Amino acid sequence: MTPSASAAVVPGHAPASAGSRARVVVLGAGAWGTAMACALAARHDVVLWARDAAQVAGMAATRANARYLPEVTLPVSIRVEANLREALGPALAASEGGLIVVATPTAGLRETLHAVMAQGQGLPTPLVWLCKGLERSSHLLAHQIVADELGEHALANAGPLSGPSFAEEVAKGLPTALTVAGGAALCERVTAIVHGGALRVYSTDDLIGVEVGGAVKNVLAIATGIAESLGLGLNARAALITRGLAEITRLGVALGARPETFMGLTGVGDLILTCTGDLSRNRKVGLLLGRGVALRDALVQLGHVAEGVWSAPAVLARAQALGVDMPLTHAVCAVLDGRSSPQDALRTLLARDPKREGIDVDRA
Repeated sequence: MTPSASAAVVPGHAPASAGSRARVVVLGAGAWGTAMACALAARHDVVLWARDAAQVAGMAATRANARYLPEVTLPVSIRVEANLREALGPALAASEGGLIVVATPTAGLRETLHAVMAQGQGLPTPLVWLCKGLERSSHLLAHQIVADELGEHALANAGPLSGPSFAEEVAKGLPTALTVAGGAALCERVTAIVHGGALRVYSTDDLIGVEVGGAVKNVLAIATGIAESLGLGLNARAALITRGLAEITRLGVALGARPETFMGLTGVGDLILTCTGDLSRNRKVGLLLGRGVALRDALVQLGHVAEGVWSAPAVLARAQALGVDMPLTHAVCAVLDGRSSPQDALRTLLARDPKREGIDVDRA
């Protein structure tokens, strides 16, 4: 199908003035990367990069991402590219008006950073990442991976862009609020580029809080999916979300985050969306597990990456190293690795001793 020129303007995203156009490269053509490219293409010059040349050729020919976002037409203004050097060129050249958006899963972040730096041009352009998880092997948050690969100094020009957002809705131009985390200069530049139309951007310097909220909510969405399949009801879902928020806050504070961050978009906002929305991949995994589907088969049926599956063991390991009790996360891990059935995990949780509730005294 060949779109008309009008397809370049995504509904809900009004074009900005010509003087404010930026050069944006989105690295990763999964659902989220494709959605972000669509959302920005009406206002900026956007290149969407994928390592799979066949996928790129297909997207260029059909103006659709048949595998990850088939229902959305790619604006004609998006240039799809398989050559990383060619993709990065415009954004790296526009030091004052460029942005690199890494839209790979957390498992692909390190490799993508390697590939970017291999171009030998340094990183003069602001960089944000969209992934929400911990690296399974190292248990590191995304910003720690960036510091590992690029050096601590790189975080002055890089940070996460996160918040309650389903790719399909972003691609269709539906209203979405996101948070960018980092230094004031980075937040100002990213906001100037991303904020507009149906995208609203807030900012914070609590990088750890934003990343912990984004990572752990995926694990808890698996728990709420399991609970729904078991027919536990809406009361149980509300309890899981609320106690899940307590787990997120405990871990985040132990890692150096501020408690109030978890009452914002990247905390309770993203948690509610992922635990209740029908478009949530992690919730879908939980629904399948609760019906007795094996994890491997559930992931095949899903057909997409569910970050919570790979992050859960890393979240639990990080919590245990810090002495932070996370019973819901522990239960999810037990189901994922086959040590417990969903029903047995539920019985274990219900058998726990009663606790007082409150941030200052909450330990379980």
